[in-house]
Amino acid sequence: MSATLSLPRADGSLEIYRLTGTPIAQPQTVPVFNRIAYAAAHIVSDPLRDLDPWGRPAIDWERTMAFRHHLWALGFKIAEAMDTSQRGMGLDWAGAQELIRRSLTEARTVPGADLACGAGTDHLAPADTRSLDDVIRAYETQIGFVEKEDGRSIMMASRALARIATSPDDYRKVYGRILSQTKDKVVLHWLGDMFDPQLKGYWGAEDFNTALDTVLSIIDENKAKVEGIKISLLDNACEVALRNRLPDGVLCFTGDDFNYAELIEGDGEKYSHALLGIFDAVAPSASKALASLANGDVATFRAVIEPTVPLSRKIFEAPTQYYKAGVVFLAWMNGHQRHFTMPAGMQSARGVLHYADIFRLADKANVLDMPDMAAERMKAFMVTQGV
Repeated sequence: MSATLSLPRADGSLEIYRLTGTPIAQPQTVPVFNRIAYAAAHIVSDPLRDLDPWGRPAIDWERTMAFRHHLWALGFKIAEAMDTSQRGMGLDWAGAQELIRRSLTEARTVPGADLACGAGTDHLAPADTRSLDDVIRAYETQIGFVEKEDGRSIMMASRALARIATSPDDYRKVYGRILSQTKDKVVLHWLGDMFDPQLKGYWGAEDFNTALDTVLSIIDENKAKVEGIKISLLDNACEVALRNRLPDGVLCFTGDDFNYAELIEGDGEKYSHALLGIFDAVAPSASKALASLANGDVATFRAVIEPTVPLSRKIFEAPTQYYKAGVVFLAWMNGHQRHFTMPAGMQSARGVLHYADIFRLADKANVLDMPDMAAERMKAFMVTQGV
């Protein structure tokens, strides 16, 4: 008999909810995809050592690395030290360096494991930024660290640059200078202000088409150093417009946690690769779907991945920057950590109704890997919320 529990509704009433989902089986061997698929991975806090959870949160490195092994076993590359890891919202540059160093070391122990590392300017406070040269030096510091550790970089969007830049030419100057120096090709990072309000007006314009022209000019001028660009605007039309205008050999990575299923499948002519935070939360489903797509089984791809989209839309609903709470909540539900505690107390960023909806949608999407355990954990969580 499937588990039941009481869950709150928006009108203040309770419902008796019965689980109906079927877990996705773990593959026997590492699957092969025909799309590049990066999962942006979260970090696991250590509440038993967390003496300063807002200022310098303790990290459970054993469980954090174990989760990366989980993703590699499912066929994913890892986008390390990105915003899913609470970069700039609980994980500072010192913590990011340790995370990058440990993950690169761990990857070398796993045949075929791959990752790229977020490099930005977050050790430079936007309010302390006085010139474009400050931004350039900050990027040089972080990309230099990644390269020294023999890693590849994802050039993250910069709050400091968004604050100090006065025109598209300022972005061309900064990106041109950095890309001319990088050892390897990098992935650029277009993160909308729904993910980070401090990035409003990135690329020197609030108008999408003007911003698109600027970023394409940067790519055209530096395409020998650009592997691709991740775009996270939660608007599939914007992504398709970018994808259709990219130079040959430059890849489009969807970061659209609302529309990823159709963007990855493509329109028959072009498709997007993936660099997604939601893949952290729905990794077994995404793995099965991508493997099916690679085998030409589009029907199974759709049947497996499409039910995860309503779940992702709930996790990433406004205010979108707090989506990390839902990602970690599901990691706890699925047994990847023993608690629901996050750096900087981020678990408090969402309310009980949000988590109840995530639980229902995760069940319907077959994302709860161990339903009975998830039900028991959800019951315990509901008690702490007054249910």
